[in-house]
Amino acid sequence: MILALFLLIPLACALVSALAGIRPRETPGRPSVAASRIAALLGSLACLALALALWLGGAVPLQLELPWIPAIGASFALKLDGLSLPFLALSGLLGSAAVLASWKGIADRVGAFHACLAFTLAGINGVFLASDLFLFAFAWELMLVPMFFVIDIWGHEGRHRAAIKFLIFTQSGGLLMIAAIAGLYAAQGARTGEWSFAYDKLLGASSSGALGSTLQFLLMLGFFAGFAVKLPAFGLHAWLPDAHTEAPTAGSILLAGLLLKTGGYGLARFAIPLFPEASRALAPVAMWIGVAGILWGGVMALGQGDMKRLVAYSSVSHLGFVLVGLYSLDPAGRDGAVIQMLSHGLSTGALFMLVGALQDRLGTRELARMGGIMREAPRMGAIGLALTLALLGLPGSGNFIGELLVMFGAFKSDVPAAVAVGLGLVLAMAYALRMFQLAFHGEPAEQRSLRDLGALETATLGALLIVLLWVGLYPRGVLSLLHLALPGLSGGGAL
Repeated sequence: MILALFLLIPLACALVSALAGIRPRETPGRPSVAASRIAALLGSLACLALALALWLGGAVPLQLELPWIPAIGASFALKLDGLSLPFLALSGLLGSAAVLASWKGIADRVGAFHACLAFTLAGINGVFLASDLFLFAFAWELMLVPMFFVIDIWGHEGRHRAAIKFLIFTQSGGLLMIAAIAGLYAAQGARTGEWSFAYDKLLGASSSGALGSTLQFLLMLGFFAGFAVKLPAFGLHAWLPDAHTEAPTAGSILLAGLLLKTGGYGLARFAIPLFPEASRALAPVAMWIGVAGILWGGVMALGQGDMKRLVAYSSVSHLGFVLVGLYSLDPAGRDGAVIQMLSHGLSTGALFMLVGALQDRLGTRELARMGGIMREAPRMGAIGLALTLALLGLPGSGNFIGELLVMFGAFKSDVPAAVAVGLGLVLAMAYALRMFQLAFHGEPAEQRSLRDLGALETATLGALLIVLLWVGLYPRGVLSLLHLALPGLSGGGAL
């Protein structure tokens, strides 16, 4: 039952937060407002502590299966292994950071806001744990709806358009994935007479001959489309810059740090292992889609004047590495993709928190109206420098390890693609250093009094940086766990 706590804790905290204060506008000092914040924070910290206890205790793999809807073969089945555990720890860490980042910035509907954050985290944890595809689809939908409200209610000026775009894109991809799940369920059930959504039972459907090559490819495309929209892959990314830019700081942290990672996780856990031969056929195209995202995202980031939008476009670029690594179908590329997802979640989550702190103090995200921050706010400048170096992939950061392993895998599969990936690293250096130069060096664009980071903000950002440094200096801590999950991810030799 311990795995169920990853869902029950955030759901309970969502209920407490909602009951503590759901009036349209609460007084910031009211006990109910403090209770909703504390409940959301304690819930995320509890999930983080639980994940770390399982990690340090070596308690993987771990499973839970309970009857749910026996008439259709759906069960409440959760499985923890070396792939899901690091992402659960990331969920607890970034969930806590999101609550702390919005501690003073959210004044309206505080209880409802933290309830939406907790519901989102419950859905994300469900995605990382589900080993029944019906439960997986349920958790996938659960995380989308509250995030829509986070953007639409508590976002910035263009929040309504951004929220609608987010919902249309992600729901469309989700429906394609659900249709593919239904098709796989029906094909396997018709062949064996056993109707089940269990991942382990569906895993061998393509290799057993239950699926023809055409049907297998079409079902794989349904899974790929659903996950590629969320990653997002080039061509399916149009929702991302607006959603990141218009979301409140906490929403941007969860979007960049966790929701995007469910796309890469879904490809590694489901799309490739379930359809190994179809994935092999798609791999050259998928790799070049990843390359296009790396280069296009880098070029767009280089031209941005809005700091938050620059970080958003950098996400399109950096997550292109995930697609390249996974579809290199090479162990090094796969390892690099997972390290890249974790490192990007840490570094970009911290960057969005820093941008939010700057916007709260300066009233702007425009780089042209910043300048001189390093001199006026040395703690903010030091953390900004560290995050900039991580963004451009400096050795010692987790980003460097992820990108290096992805390139190793790409060179084994497609040398021209690997060379193009290298150009993406040059672009990352250009837009990261440009951002730091304009925002942190030079003279202030206007007269102002800039308050430096407080103790709580410094501690939160410092914790994210320490974990990022640990991943970069000791990647074996993550990779040893990942390799324990390899038999379940091999998909008959696709990886």
